[in-house]
Amino acid sequence: MVKQQHQLFVTLLALVDAVVVSVACLAAWGVRLAVVEGGKRVGWDEWIRGPLFIFAIPIVLVVMQMFGLYRPRRDRSLWPEQGAIIRMSVTAMAALVVALWAVGNAAVTSGVESPTIEVLGHDLDGGRVQLGTLAVLLPVFLGVHRALFRTVLREIRRRGFNLRHVAIIGVGRLGQITMRTLTRNGWTGINVAYFVSHHGSTHRKECQGKPVLGGLDELDEILSENRVDAVYLALPNAKAAALPGILQQLQRYAVDVRIVPDVHPRFVPQSMVVSELDGMPILSYRECPSAGLGGFSKRLLDIVGSALGLIVFSPLFLVIAVLVRMSSPGPVIFKQRRVSLGGKTFKIYKFRTMHQMRDEQRELLHGVDATEAWTRRGDPRITRIGRWLRRTSLDELPQLLNVLKGQMSLVGPRPERPELIARFREDWRGYMLRQHVKAGMTGWAQVNGLRGDTSLRKRLQYDLFYVRHWSVWFDLRILWLTLFRGFVHRNAH
Repeated sequence: MVKQQHQLFVTLLALVDAVVVSVACLAAWGVRLAVVEGGKRVGWDEWIRGPLFIFAIPIVLVVMQMFGLYRPRRDRSLWPEQGAIIRMSVTAMAALVVALWAVGNAAVTSGVESPTIEVLGHDLDGGRVQLGTLAVLLPVFLGVHRALFRTVLREIRRRGFNLRHVAIIGVGRLGQITMRTLTRNGWTGINVAYFVSHHGSTHRKECQGKPVLGGLDELDEILSENRVDAVYLALPNAKAAALPGILQQLQRYAVDVRIVPDVHPRFVPQSMVVSELDGMPILSYRECPSAGLGGFSKRLLDIVGSALGLIVFSPLFLVIAVLVRMSSPGPVIFKQRRVSLGGKTFKIYKFRTMHQMRDEQRELLHGVDATEAWTRRGDPRITRIGRWLRRTSLDELPQLLNVLKGQMSLVGPRPERPELIARFREDWRGYMLRQHVKAGMTGWAQVNGLRGDTSLRKRLQYDLFYVRHWSVWFDLRILWLTLFRGFVHRNAH
């Protein structure tokens, strides 16, 4: 029943997608008329002919199918679909341009009138405007439509409609976690109908408020008499040897099968990636969160942001350089080895904020360890201008050069010295997960007040939260918060 509903759902969704593509084409044609052709009045046949519906709609729908945008997404979040829509739009627009060029070129060669000539032939400027506008509007319109569609569908499922009934095989810790997770996410519309024990037989009658209908020895009888749409296999590692036999049994039933790996929740990253190599499934436990298109977007943001920052702050660079030079003897820029993505070391740049000291001068410092991890309030090594630079975080501005060179990012966990990382990796479990992203000028910990001599445990918690939840939008949010919270803070000294 659910599979029949899904086919109807996909058909309706494709029809709505076609309407949305048509609206985007009409809007792009309207922009062309307004910008290039002075807003001249045209008949309805011209509106239909101009946007080239005959090419855009089938190409977009086929590419959407290729990108998996018509697969069931009941238990997936909205954001992966939005990313797929953007990638699909780029591919579809490239295919559309190639198709229009091929048909238009053939029409010009044969002397046949063709609407594609208007787009890519005689009126090249107008064609660029139309296609450029469509390239922008297509992902926006489809993204908004799909987000609204999913939101409405989720609300319908929360109210008890369009449910998908499932069984869970496994009544142990993993089976109970699976039950609680499915129940907590009611927007999926997944209803657990019953449990099957992972033992051969059982006297247990209930688990997490749901009936236990028997054990693995009775699996065939249970599935025959109690039909479900899907089965979740939540077997403990001790029962892993039974998995092939269970999968073979399930092949005799028209049910979808989901396998929940027995991995402790504390060690599960925000998004595990399942891939395949020559038929062998691979579960990626640790993977750089900013790889692929996300990594490209982050690097683009870093290049644009750091270049603009260097231009905007160049007068301030000059003023600070003069003040640092006047404050005490020594270089303007302080360089130090730090660690970034993948454990690679680099030289970080800062405006010098401390006196340069010889060994005999260090001996005169009372109560100050010149090799300690962080400076403390009232540290006598800090110059007067250096104290102001640290309080306002302006000493960090030269790191825009590190960002432009690709050694750092605008946003990420703050980089530490190699000797400190060697110590922290032993003392703090999970510390090295910070190295899965580039070190940053600002970060989630910093905009939440964790700067300077503050709790390392709390900073690590915020850094790991950033790594697990990274997105370009999260970076933009942190940059925005940095404008209000990141420059001046009471813990900066």
